[in-house]
Amino acid sequence: MKNILAILTLLLALTTTAQVTIEQTKHDNDIKLSALPYYSFGKGIGMTSPDSIFQLNIRFRMQNRVTYLENEDENGAYDGQIRRLRLRFDGYVGNPKFLYAIQLSFAPGDVGEIKEGENINIIRDAVIFYRPNKHWNISFGQTKLPGNRQRVNSSGGLQLTDRTINNAKFTIDRDFGFQVHHMNEYNNEFSYNFKTALSGGEGRNQTGKTDDGIAVTGKVELFPFGAFAKDGTYFEGDVIREKKPKLMVSGAFQQNNHARRTQGQLGDDLFEKRTMKSVLLDAMFKYNGWAAMMSYMSRTTNQNAVTVNPEDSTQSKYVFVGNGFDYQASYNTKSNYEFIARYSIQNVGEDIQTLAPNTREYSIGVTKYIWEHAFKLQAELNYDTLKYYDGSTKNNWYLRFQVEIGI
Repeated sequence: MKNILAILTLLLALTTTAQVTIEQTKHDNDIKLSALPYYSFGKGIGMTSPDSIFQLNIRFRMQNRVTYLENEDENGAYDGQIRRLRLRFDGYVGNPKFLYAIQLSFAPGDVGEIKEGENINIIRDAVIFYRPNKHWNISFGQTKLPGNRQRVNSSGGLQLTDRTINNAKFTIDRDFGFQVHHMNEYNNEFSYNFKTALSGGEGRNQTGKTDDGIAVTGKVELFPFGAFAKDGTYFEGDVIREKKPKLMVSGAFQQNNHARRTQGQLGDDLFEKRTMKSVLLDAMFKYNGWAAMMSYMSRTTNQNAVTVNPEDSTQSKYVFVGNGFDYQASYNTKSNYEFIARYSIQNVGEDIQTLAPNTREYSIGVTKYIWEHAFKLQAELNYDTLKYYDGSTKNNWYLRFQVEIGI
């Protein structure tokens, strides 16, 4: 980590020096300028070689949070943590049609608990893109699948401090494989995108767990009134204050054949493989500071969701089957204070009704955008009601403050 910080400090120093040099020589001949790399700050710190053979952009983001939580039948407690700490590198090599993206995570909640025999989950994205023109994007490597809207969006683009309970259980997340996207977005015309993926189905950073099953994913996105300003589908809330109403509706389907884990690309290992089917539907609306989102997610299996240890029948692992709805609305004032409300419904499948509760989640929050989603202060109050198969209920709540900053 010390080496990484030293490199970032050096790059910042070089960038400042280069800015001064270019300013001093901008009226001179092109020979002096061509001997220097070109820098930009639009999305992180960017460098392009003088001959334009390569480009490198460096970004970071950090989420620090403190939470007070009370779970029923337990004493209240405080939790302070670095929720996320990410470094991202992207650019191109040789030709702008050949791009790359690398994202590394360092926070404990990102990396996860280190377990014997398992890989460390530092690598989130390591993917190569071929973009022959503005309509086609072909990729190979590990990155997010074209799944539900909230998962596709960066966690740095969220209105509240975390994603929904349904996203936590039903998302299809990251995987290794091939993707082909056909993009057709226009400012004020009907627009559409088609996205497909063929991936391993076992999630990120998997090695030594080969099988005969793959995951097939397809997604359609429709924009009846044209594309959102500044790629507004990739962040929540109307921080741009759309001048015209904008709407996106999308649907995704995945079949993950012979999956090994309880949530397909996520979760613990099952005792037996299961083929899983996921349906993910989304809608997003923005206009003049107002924003609304709705989503539906579900997962089913080809067999009973519960798997039993063949060596000990008292041990079992189950696929998290069921469905859920999320409803979210917000208003962003002209002074960039945003008020958000969210309601989530999660119903577990019949196979696991005795093992997991149905849940209702209520959230309200206030976000102050200092520099759009790159620098913001967030406060959230969250209340959960868990209803178990035997009729008992459990109520939990938390109050959280979070600061997000990045470039």
